[in-house]
Amino acid sequence: MKDFWLSCGHHLVDRDEGGGLVASDEFLKLYLARPELAPPPEACVVERTLHGALIAEPRRPVSADDIAAIADPDARENWQTMLAFRDHLLRYPTLEAAYLALMRSRVGGTPHLFVNQLVHLILRNVLHDCDDPFVLRAAELFYRPQLVTLHEGSLLAADEETIGGRDGRQVSPLVSMMGLPAMGEIDVLNDDNALSYWERSDAFDFALDLSGGRRGAAALGQAIALFVRHLVGVDVTVEPVVEARDVRLAWYVGLDAEGTKIGDKWWNGEELDEALGRRVVALFQLHFVEPGVVLDDVAGEPVYLILAMNEDRVLRMKPQNLVVGLPVKHLEAVT
Repeated sequence: MKDFWLSCGHHLVDRDEGGGLVASDEFLKLYLARPELAPPPEACVVERTLHGALIAEPRRPVSADDIAAIADPDARENWQTMLAFRDHLLRYPTLEAAYLALMRSRVGGTPHLFVNQLVHLILRNVLHDCDDPFVLRAAELFYRPQLVTLHEGSLLAADEETIGGRDGRQVSPLVSMMGLPAMGEIDVLNDDNALSYWERSDAFDFALDLSGGRRGAAALGQAIALFVRHLVGVDVTVEPVVEARDVRLAWYVGLDAEGTKIGDKWWNGEELDEALGRRVVALFQLHFVEPGVVLDDVAGEPVYLILAMNEDRVLRMKPQNLVVGLPVKHLEAVT
């Protein structure tokens, strides 16, 4: 099996008997290496001492008084944020369980960066045996914002950070087509170049065609189904809807903030104007393999999943909606 997504740090975590991820000391040290926490030359002796102590013992308890003694107020805030997140991770037997608890408590003050890093790592575990580059590329939507554009009948999603340019390279034709001053090289993933995904997986430089009836949308549906099975513990099938006709909404989940807004209007019988309708990137039907796990009111009905972009054509998927928004009778955290 080829490796991929090395940047998530999956080599630094352990796994329990059930296949869940367990934080190792090496994994915890990744946070201490972040520039926000690495003490600059002018840092006070308290901050330098704390950093050194945690490098040696990353699970070491840290008191509020220890943080309060740091001279720089920005450094104090950074340490408070990181240590609160570390303590949350260590409170649970697996990183998956910690993620579920965080999502069900509505995230709170946890930085989106930390949440996205956690999703990246969990998805790497979910997709460990996946050999389909289209599914892997589709799964990038879970933790990296995308810029979406319509070009010659194709709905293309490209990594927002990559498309924005990072290193001054020559603009690719696709970047030029999107009309942005971007400097990253982007290719549309297809059968001819798919094998190169393995060596480029951490570059995030493939665009994905999400047009109805094409492989990208179906691949995203597969990634969603695997994510739900791993975290919620129920088997589902997720299929893209090419044409939305005679849709009866018994239950829906917005896969992002915009999708939720559109679903709310749809649910309340409001008309979607043309501009709002054009923001829908993909629509899926989710079916439960075992009907007995579903709330009685919606048994036998599909759950509609709505994925949409904002007015700036940016898509920010919220995978937590899949673990808190499905009509499952008993949502149990994985352990």
